[in-house]
Amino acid sequence: MMSIHPQIRFLLFTLLVNAIGFGIIVPVTPDLVMELGHADASGASAIGGLLALSYAVFQFFFGPVMGNLSDSIGRRPVLLVSLASLAIDFLVMAFAPSLFWLFVARILTGIAGASNAPAQSAIADLVKPDERARVFAMLGAAFGIGFVIGPALGGVLGEFGHRVPFFAAGILAAINFVWGIWACKETLTPEARRAFSWKRANPFGALKNARAIPGILPIVAVYFLWQLASLVYPLIWPYFSKAAYGWSPGMIGLSLAQIGIGMALVNLFVTPKFVARHGEYKAALIGIGFGMTGFLAYSVAPNTAWALAIGCLMPFQSMVHPALTAMMTRAAAADAQGEMQGIASSAMALGSVLAPMIFNPVHAYFISSRAPFRFDGAPMVAATLVAMLALVILVTAGRQARGLSK
Repeated sequence: MMSIHPQIRFLLFTLLVNAIGFGIIVPVTPDLVMELGHADASGASAIGGLLALSYAVFQFFFGPVMGNLSDSIGRRPVLLVSLASLAIDFLVMAFAPSLFWLFVARILTGIAGASNAPAQSAIADLVKPDERARVFAMLGAAFGIGFVIGPALGGVLGEFGHRVPFFAAGILAAINFVWGIWACKETLTPEARRAFSWKRANPFGALKNARAIPGILPIVAVYFLWQLASLVYPLIWPYFSKAAYGWSPGMIGLSLAQIGIGMALVNLFVTPKFVARHGEYKAALIGIGFGMTGFLAYSVAPNTAWALAIGCLMPFQSMVHPALTAMMTRAAAADAQGEMQGIASSAMALGSVLAPMIFNPVHAYFISSRAPFRFDGAPMVAATLVAMLALVILVTAGRQARGLSK
Protein backbone atom coordinates (compact mmCIF):
# COMPACT_ATOMS: atom_id res chain seq x y z
CA MET A 1 0.00 0.00 0.00
CA MET A 2 1.44 3.38 -1.03
CA SER A 3 1.79 5.89 1.81
CA ILE A 4 0.40 9.37 1.16
CA HIS A 5 2.85 12.25 1.47
CA PRO A 6 1.53 15.03 3.79
CA GLN A 7 1.77 17.54 0.96
CA ILE A 8 -0.40 15.34 -1.24
CA ARG A 9 -3.01 15.35 1.51
CA PHE A 10 -2.97 19.14 1.38
CA LEU A 11 -3.33 19.15 -2.42
CA LEU A 12 -6.20 16.66 -2.24
CA PHE A 13 -8.01 18.78 0.33
CA THR A 14 -7.38 21.96 -1.67
CA LEU A 15 -8.89 20.47 -4.84
CA LEU A 16 -11.79 19.10 -2.78
CA VAL A 17 -12.53 22.60 -1.45
CA ASN A 18 -12.20 24.08 -4.95
CA ALA A 19 -14.59 21.47 -6.36
CA ILE A 20 -17.10 22.26 -3.62
CA GLY A 21 -16.81 25.96 -4.47
CA PHE A 22 -17.38 25.40 -8.18
CA GLY A 23 -20.17 22.92 -7.48
CA ILE A 24 -22.02 25.33 -5.20
CA ILE A 25 -22.56 27.85 -8.01
CA VAL A 26 -23.54 25.43 -10.80
CA PRO A 27 -27.26 25.07 -9.95
CA VAL A 28 -27.82 28.84 -9.71
CA THR A 29 -25.57 30.22 -12.46
CA PRO A 30 -28.38 30.13 -15.09
CA ASP A 31 -30.60 32.19 -12.76
CA LEU A 32 -27.90 34.83 -12.19
CA VAL A 33 -27.18 35.04 -15.92
CA MET A 34 -30.89 35.37 -16.68
CA GLU A 35 -31.20 38.17 -14.08
CA LEU A 36 -28.18 40.21 -15.19
CA GLY A 37 -28.63 39.53 -18.90
CA HIS A 38 -32.43 39.96 -18.88
CA ALA A 39 -32.53 36.73 -20.88
CA ASP A 40 -34.73 33.67 -21.28
CA ALA A 41 -33.40 30.09 -21.10
CA SER A 42 -32.10 30.17 -24.68
CA GLY A 43 -30.36 33.53 -24.22
CA ALA A 44 -28.90 32.47 -20.86
CA SER A 45 -27.38 29.35 -22.43
CA ALA A 46 -25.70 31.50 -25.10
CA ILE A 47 -24.39 34.00 -22.52
CA GLY A 48 -23.15 31.14 -20.35
CA GLY A 49 -21.17 29.92 -23.32
CA LEU A 50 -19.52 33.33 -23.73
CA LEU A 51 -18.59 33.38 -20.04
CA ALA A 52 -16.93 29.99 -20.39
CA LEU A 53 -15.21 31.18 -23.56
CA SER A 54 -13.75 34.26 -21.85
CA TYR A 55 -12.20 32.05 -19.17
CA ALA A 56 -10.86 29.55 -21.69
CA VAL A 57 -9.21 32.06 -24.02
CA PHE A 58 -7.13 33.55 -21.21
CA GLN A 59 -6.36 30.13 -19.75
CA PHE A 60 -5.11 28.99 -23.18
CA PHE A 61 -2.51 31.75 -23.30
CA PHE A 62 -1.60 31.94 -19.61
CA GLY A 63 -1.60 28.22 -18.74
CA PRO A 64 1.93 27.68 -20.12
CA VAL A 65 3.11 30.90 -18.45
CA MET A 66 1.98 29.65 -15.05
CA GLY A 67 3.39 26.18 -15.75
CA ASN A 68 6.80 27.54 -16.73
CA LEU A 69 6.77 29.88 -13.73
CA SER A 70 6.20 26.89 -11.46
CA ASP A 71 9.25 25.19 -13.03
CA SER A 72 11.26 28.35 -12.33
CA ILE A 73 10.13 29.77 -8.99
CA GLY A 74 8.41 26.71 -7.53
CA ARG A 75 4.91 25.29 -7.18
CA ARG A 76 3.92 27.05 -3.94
CA PRO A 77 3.70 30.70 -5.10
CA VAL A 78 1.85 29.73 -8.29
CA LEU A 79 -0.66 27.64 -6.37
CA LEU A 80 -1.25 30.37 -3.78
CA VAL A 81 -1.90 32.97 -6.50
CA SER A 82 -4.38 30.55 -8.04
CA LEU A 83 -6.21 30.06 -4.76
CA ALA A 84 -6.40 33.82 -4.13
CA SER A 85 -7.78 34.51 -7.61
CA LEU A 86 -10.53 31.92 -7.12
CA ALA A 87 -11.71 33.65 -3.95
CA ILE A 88 -11.79 37.01 -5.74
CA ASP A 89 -13.59 35.46 -8.72
CA PHE A 90 -16.47 34.05 -6.65
CA LEU A 91 -16.90 37.22 -4.59
CA VAL A 92 -16.90 39.48 -7.64
CA MET A 93 -19.65 37.32 -9.16
CA ALA A 94 -21.58 37.42 -5.88
CA PHE A 95 -21.63 41.24 -5.91
CA ALA A 96 -21.83 41.64 -9.71
CA PRO A 97 -24.28 44.41 -10.69
CA SER A 98 -24.01 43.57 -14.40
CA LEU A 99 -22.82 40.94 -16.87
CA PHE A 100 -19.63 42.97 -17.35
CA TRP A 101 -18.43 42.03 -13.86
CA LEU A 102 -19.17 38.36 -14.43
CA PHE A 103 -16.85 38.50 -17.44
CA VAL A 104 -14.18 40.35 -15.41
CA ALA A 105 -14.26 37.57 -12.81
CA ARG A 106 -14.00 34.82 -15.42
CA ILE A 107 -11.04 36.51 -17.15
CA LEU A 108 -9.19 36.89 -13.85
CA THR A 109 -9.59 33.19 -13.13
CA GLY A 110 -8.53 32.35 -16.67
CA ILE A 111 -5.25 34.18 -16.11
CA ALA A 112 -4.28 32.76 -12.73
CA GLY A 113 -7.04 30.64 -11.27
CA ALA A 114 -6.47 27.09 -12.53
CA SER A 115 -5.14 25.24 -9.49
CA ASN A 116 -5.06 21.81 -11.11
CA ALA A 117 -1.85 22.41 -13.09
CA PRO A 118 0.43 23.43 -10.17
CA ALA A 119 -1.17 20.75 -8.00
CA GLN A 120 -0.50 18.05 -10.57
CA SER A 121 3.05 19.31 -11.10
CA ALA A 122 3.63 19.06 -7.35
CA ILE A 123 2.35 15.49 -7.39
CA ALA A 124 4.73 14.63 -10.23
CA ASP A 125 7.56 16.02 -8.04
CA LEU A 126 6.61 13.76 -5.15
CA VAL A 127 5.33 10.53 -6.69
CA LYS A 128 7.05 7.83 -8.74
CA PRO A 129 5.78 7.43 -12.34
CA ASP A 130 4.14 4.05 -11.70
CA GLU A 131 2.13 5.49 -8.80
CA ARG A 132 0.94 8.70 -10.46
CA ALA A 133 -2.23 7.33 -12.06
CA ARG A 134 -3.38 6.20 -8.62
CA VAL A 135 -2.76 9.61 -7.06
CA PHE A 136 -4.34 11.44 -10.00
CA ALA A 137 -7.34 9.15 -9.54
CA MET A 138 -7.45 10.30 -5.92
CA LEU A 139 -7.57 13.89 -7.20
CA GLY A 140 -10.48 12.82 -9.38
CA ALA A 141 -12.14 11.30 -6.33
CA ALA A 142 -11.65 14.56 -4.40
CA PHE A 143 -13.24 16.43 -7.30
CA GLY A 144 -16.11 13.93 -7.33
CA ILE A 145 -16.71 14.25 -3.61
CA GLY A 146 -16.66 18.02 -4.02
CA PHE A 147 -19.31 17.71 -6.68
CA VAL A 148 -21.41 15.69 -4.28
CA ILE A 149 -21.26 18.31 -1.55
CA GLY A 150 -21.11 21.42 -3.75
CA PRO A 151 -24.19 21.13 -5.98
CA ALA A 152 -26.32 19.71 -3.15
CA LEU A 153 -25.29 22.62 -0.92
CA GLY A 154 -25.71 25.08 -3.78
CA GLY A 155 -29.20 23.78 -4.49
CA VAL A 156 -30.20 24.27 -0.85
CA LEU A 157 -28.57 27.71 -0.55
CA GLY A 158 -30.10 28.70 -3.88
CA GLU A 159 -33.55 28.47 -2.33
CA PHE A 160 -32.59 31.54 -0.22
CA GLY A 161 -31.52 33.52 -3.30
CA HIS A 162 -29.41 32.74 -6.34
CA ARG A 163 -26.51 34.96 -5.15
CA VAL A 164 -26.15 33.22 -1.79
CA PRO A 165 -24.15 30.25 -3.18
CA PHE A 166 -21.63 32.66 -4.77
CA PHE A 167 -20.97 34.26 -1.38
CA ALA A 168 -20.54 30.80 0.15
CA ALA A 169 -18.08 29.78 -2.59
CA GLY A 170 -16.07 32.97 -2.18
CA ILE A 171 -15.80 32.60 1.60
CA LEU A 172 -14.79 28.94 1.24
CA ALA A 173 -12.09 29.79 -1.32
CA ALA A 174 -10.76 32.61 0.87
CA ILE A 175 -10.46 30.26 3.85
CA ASN A 176 -8.63 27.77 1.62
CA PHE A 177 -6.16 30.45 0.52
CA VAL A 178 -5.45 31.56 4.10
CA TRP A 179 -4.91 27.97 5.17
CA GLY A 180 -2.64 27.42 2.16
CA ILE A 181 -0.29 30.21 3.28
CA TRP A 182 0.47 28.10 6.32
CA ALA A 183 0.06 24.54 4.99
CA CYS A 184 1.35 24.71 1.40
CA LYS A 185 4.99 23.57 1.22
CA GLU A 186 7.33 23.75 -1.77
CA THR A 187 7.82 20.45 -3.62
CA LEU A 188 10.28 21.50 -6.35
CA THR A 189 13.87 21.38 -5.11
CA PRO A 190 16.20 24.25 -6.16
CA GLU A 191 18.40 21.92 -8.23
CA ALA A 192 15.37 20.74 -10.24
CA ARG A 193 14.39 24.27 -11.30
CA ARG A 194 15.21 25.96 -14.59
CA ALA A 195 15.29 29.51 -15.86
CA PHE A 196 12.02 31.00 -17.05
CA SER A 197 11.79 31.36 -20.83
CA TRP A 198 9.16 33.40 -22.66
CA LYS A 199 9.93 31.34 -25.74
CA ARG A 200 8.64 28.24 -23.96
CA ALA A 201 5.99 30.06 -21.91
CA ASN A 202 3.37 30.26 -24.66
CA PRO A 203 1.10 27.55 -26.03
CA PHE A 204 2.80 27.43 -29.43
CA GLY A 205 6.37 27.36 -28.10
CA ALA A 206 5.47 24.75 -25.49
CA LEU A 207 3.82 22.55 -28.11
CA LYS A 208 6.89 22.89 -30.35
CA ASN A 209 9.09 21.65 -27.52
CA ALA A 210 6.70 18.79 -26.86
CA ARG A 211 7.15 17.50 -30.42
CA ALA A 212 10.58 16.20 -29.42
CA ILE A 213 8.98 13.78 -26.92
CA PRO A 214 8.18 10.46 -28.66
CA GLY A 215 4.50 9.60 -28.68
CA ILE A 216 3.31 12.67 -26.79
CA LEU A 217 1.47 14.56 -29.55
CA PRO A 218 -1.30 11.95 -30.00
CA ILE A 219 -1.85 11.93 -26.24
CA VAL A 220 -2.08 15.73 -26.16
CA ALA A 221 -4.56 15.58 -29.07
CA VAL A 222 -6.70 13.02 -27.23
CA TYR A 223 -6.45 15.11 -24.06
CA PHE A 224 -7.70 18.15 -25.98
CA LEU A 225 -10.55 16.31 -27.72
CA TRP A 226 -11.67 14.59 -24.55
CA GLN A 227 -11.69 17.93 -22.72
CA LEU A 228 -13.79 19.37 -25.53
CA ALA A 229 -16.29 16.50 -25.45
CA SER A 230 -16.57 16.20 -21.66
CA LEU A 231 -17.22 19.93 -21.23
CA VAL A 232 -20.68 19.44 -22.68
CA TYR A 233 -21.73 18.24 -19.24
CA PRO A 234 -20.73 21.23 -17.03
CA LEU A 235 -21.50 23.73 -19.81
CA ILE A 236 -24.90 22.47 -20.83
CA TRP A 237 -26.28 20.42 -17.94
CA PRO A 238 -27.88 23.24 -15.88
CA TYR A 239 -29.48 24.70 -19.03
CA PHE A 240 -30.27 21.31 -20.60
CA SER A 241 -31.96 19.86 -17.51
CA LYS A 242 -33.87 23.08 -16.83
CA ALA A 243 -35.17 23.23 -20.42
CA ALA A 244 -35.73 19.51 -21.00
CA TYR A 245 -37.09 18.41 -17.63
CA GLY A 246 -38.03 21.65 -15.86
CA TRP A 247 -35.67 20.93 -12.97
CA SER A 248 -35.26 23.37 -10.08
CA PRO A 249 -31.81 24.38 -8.75
CA GLY A 250 -32.25 21.78 -6.01
CA MET A 251 -32.88 18.98 -8.51
CA ILE A 252 -29.96 20.10 -10.67
CA GLY A 253 -27.75 19.98 -7.59
CA LEU A 254 -28.92 16.49 -6.64
CA SER A 255 -28.29 15.17 -10.16
CA LEU A 256 -24.74 16.55 -10.10
CA ALA A 257 -24.26 15.04 -6.65
CA GLN A 258 -25.21 11.66 -8.13
CA ILE A 259 -22.43 12.00 -10.71
CA GLY A 260 -20.00 13.19 -8.06
CA ILE A 261 -20.63 10.17 -5.84
CA GLY A 262 -20.07 7.88 -8.80
CA MET A 263 -16.85 9.68 -9.80
CA ALA A 264 -15.50 9.40 -6.27
CA LEU A 265 -16.26 5.67 -6.11
CA VAL A 266 -14.78 4.97 -9.56
CA ASN A 267 -11.60 6.93 -8.86
CA LEU A 268 -11.10 5.42 -5.43
CA PHE A 269 -11.88 1.78 -6.18
CA VAL A 270 -11.99 1.15 -9.94
CA THR A 271 -9.32 3.29 -11.65
CA PRO A 272 -6.33 2.29 -9.46
CA LYS A 273 -7.06 -1.45 -9.78
CA PHE A 274 -7.79 -1.21 -13.49
CA VAL A 275 -4.59 0.74 -14.20
CA ALA A 276 -2.52 -1.65 -12.08
CA ARG A 277 -3.81 -4.62 -14.08
CA HIS A 278 -4.30 -3.19 -17.58
CA GLY A 279 -2.35 0.11 -17.73
CA GLU A 280 -3.29 3.75 -18.37
CA TYR A 281 -3.80 3.24 -22.11
CA LYS A 282 -6.68 0.77 -21.70
CA ALA A 283 -8.16 2.83 -18.86
CA ALA A 284 -8.38 5.82 -21.21
CA LEU A 285 -9.99 3.68 -23.92
CA ILE A 286 -12.64 2.30 -21.59
CA GLY A 287 -13.37 5.70 -20.03
CA ILE A 288 -13.90 7.37 -23.42
CA GLY A 289 -16.19 4.50 -24.42
CA PHE A 290 -18.39 5.04 -21.36
CA GLY A 291 -18.44 8.78 -21.99
CA MET A 292 -19.59 8.35 -25.59
CA THR A 293 -22.34 5.95 -24.52
CA GLY A 294 -23.55 8.32 -21.82
CA PHE A 295 -23.61 11.41 -24.05
CA LEU A 296 -25.58 9.59 -26.75
CA ALA A 297 -28.03 8.19 -24.19
CA TYR A 298 -28.63 11.64 -22.68
CA SER A 299 -29.46 13.03 -26.12
CA VAL A 300 -32.60 10.89 -26.30
CA ALA A 301 -33.47 10.53 -22.59
CA PRO A 302 -37.21 11.38 -22.46
CA ASN A 303 -37.67 12.14 -18.76
CA THR A 304 -36.10 12.51 -15.33
CA ALA A 305 -36.05 8.78 -14.57
CA TRP A 306 -34.05 8.03 -17.74
CA ALA A 307 -31.63 10.91 -17.06
CA LEU A 308 -30.92 9.66 -13.54
CA ALA A 309 -30.45 6.09 -14.80
CA ILE A 310 -27.90 7.25 -17.40
CA GLY A 311 -26.13 9.13 -14.60
CA CYS A 312 -25.06 5.75 -13.23
CA LEU A 313 -22.91 5.18 -16.35
CA MET A 314 -21.26 8.59 -16.57
CA PRO A 315 -18.82 8.29 -13.62
CA PHE A 316 -16.77 5.67 -15.49
CA GLN A 317 -15.62 8.37 -17.90
CA SER A 318 -13.60 9.80 -15.00
CA MET A 319 -10.91 7.16 -15.67
CA VAL A 320 -9.78 9.12 -18.72
CA HIS A 321 -8.22 12.17 -17.09
CA PRO A 322 -5.94 10.46 -14.53
CA ALA A 323 -4.84 7.92 -17.15
CA LEU A 324 -3.88 10.53 -19.77
CA THR A 325 -2.29 12.81 -17.15
CA ALA A 326 -0.13 9.98 -15.84
CA MET A 327 0.99 9.16 -19.40
CA MET A 328 2.01 12.77 -20.02
CA THR A 329 3.93 13.15 -16.74
CA ARG A 330 5.74 9.89 -17.51
CA ALA A 331 7.01 11.48 -20.74
CA ALA A 332 8.28 14.74 -19.17
CA ALA A 333 11.65 15.30 -17.50
CA ALA A 334 11.84 16.34 -13.82
CA ASP A 335 12.55 19.98 -14.67
CA ALA A 336 9.71 20.16 -17.21
CA GLN A 337 6.73 18.82 -15.25
CA GLY A 338 5.30 22.33 -14.91
CA GLU A 339 5.77 22.92 -18.63
CA MET A 340 4.00 19.62 -19.40
CA GLN A 341 1.13 20.64 -17.15
CA GLY A 342 1.14 24.00 -18.95
CA ILE A 343 0.76 22.15 -22.25
CA ALA A 344 -2.05 20.12 -20.72
CA SER A 345 -3.67 23.33 -19.43
CA SER A 346 -3.47 24.88 -22.90
CA ALA A 347 -4.95 21.75 -24.47
CA MET A 348 -7.75 21.82 -21.93
CA ALA A 349 -8.20 25.57 -22.43
CA LEU A 350 -8.36 25.17 -26.20
CA GLY A 351 -11.09 22.61 -25.67
CA SER A 352 -12.73 25.09 -23.31
CA VAL A 353 -12.51 27.78 -26.01
CA LEU A 354 -14.21 25.63 -28.61
CA ALA A 355 -16.76 23.91 -26.35
CA PRO A 356 -18.94 26.97 -25.64
CA MET A 357 -18.61 28.00 -29.29
CA ILE A 358 -20.07 24.64 -30.29
CA PHE A 359 -22.32 23.28 -27.56
CA ASN A 360 -24.03 26.41 -26.20
CA PRO A 361 -25.05 27.84 -29.61
CA VAL A 362 -26.25 24.39 -30.70
CA HIS A 363 -28.33 24.05 -27.55
CA ALA A 364 -29.62 27.62 -27.70
CA TYR A 365 -30.67 27.13 -31.33
CA PHE A 366 -32.40 23.78 -30.91
CA ILE A 367 -34.52 24.97 -27.95
CA SER A 368 -35.49 28.22 -29.67
CA SER A 369 -38.45 28.98 -31.95
CA ARG A 370 -36.02 29.35 -34.89
CA ALA A 371 -35.21 25.63 -34.98
CA PRO A 372 -37.13 23.42 -37.45
CA PHE A 373 -37.75 21.05 -34.53
CA ARG A 374 -36.92 21.07 -30.83
CA PHE A 375 -34.03 18.80 -29.84
CA ASP A 376 -32.69 19.39 -26.33
CA GLY A 377 -30.08 16.66 -26.78
CA ALA A 378 -28.37 18.15 -29.86
CA PRO A 379 -25.18 19.21 -27.99
CA MET A 380 -24.91 15.70 -26.52
CA VAL A 381 -24.81 14.25 -30.03
CA ALA A 382 -22.07 16.73 -30.94
CA ALA A 383 -20.09 15.65 -27.86
CA THR A 384 -20.45 12.01 -28.87
CA LEU A 385 -18.87 12.72 -32.25
CA VAL A 386 -15.93 14.58 -30.67
CA ALA A 387 -15.33 11.75 -28.18
CA MET A 388 -15.42 9.27 -31.05
CA LEU A 389 -12.63 11.21 -32.79
CA ALA A 390 -10.56 11.10 -29.58
CA LEU A 391 -11.05 7.35 -29.40
CA VAL A 392 -9.98 6.89 -33.03
CA ILE A 393 -6.76 8.88 -32.47
CA LEU A 394 -5.94 6.93 -29.31
CA VAL A 395 -6.47 3.60 -31.05
CA THR A 396 -4.49 4.75 -34.10
CA ALA A 397 -1.61 5.89 -31.89
CA GLY A 398 -1.59 2.37 -30.49
CA ARG A 399 2.02 1.40 -29.96
CA GLN A 400 3.28 4.95 -29.28
CA ALA A 401 0.57 5.54 -26.67
CA ARG A 402 1.20 2.22 -24.97
CA GLY A 403 4.86 3.21 -24.71
CA LEU A 404 3.83 5.98 -22.28
CA SER A 405 1.54 3.64 -20.36
CA LYS A 406 2.33 1.43 -17.39
